[in-house]
Amino acid sequence: MGKRSDGFERKPRDFYPTPKAAVEPLLQHLKPNATFFEPCAGDGRLIQHLEEEGHTCKYACDIEPLHPRVCKRDALDVTHVSADYALTNPPWNREILHPIIEHYARLAPTWLLADADWAHTKQSAPYMAMCRKIVSIGRVKWIEDSKMTGKDNAAWYLFDANTDGPTIFCPRTL
Repeated sequence: MGKRSDGFERKPRDFYPTPKAAVEPLLQHLKPNATFFEPCAGDGRLIQHLEEEGHTCKYACDIEPLHPRVCKRDALDVTHVSADYALTNPPWNREILHPIIEHYARLAPTWLLADADWAHTKQSAPYMAMCRKIVSIGRVKWIEDSKMTGKDNAAWYLFDANTDGPTIFCPRTL
């Protein structure tokens, strides 16, 4: 969830449901009535937010599903995506995030929510050639009943290994 988030007990698997405010900046960058695949679906909160906006989830999985609609499956075991996008808020742990980028960017255009600083680190270099767009969303309130937002800025990243082009940066508009 963040590099300076040690002032509270961490949730298992870094599970923090995606709040609606984190999804709103992404909406204008999706095709109208888009279909998507959610590989780290958890409790299905991201699916709910996107479907409320007219998008359709074709499949959802998680290694520990927390909703009946979410299948039990490791995201890296998926070999095909039959949707406009793979779209998820994955764990921000680099040992999980980086393999997800590599895997899904080859299967479909892939939107991932992650910390905004990631793009400015050396570790992002191998993946930036596949990054087509970065949509800044700022700080997110990850814990619903908290008075505080997270300590790190966040962004949606669009990865696609099957197209060429520069990375487009989209600053905050909301």
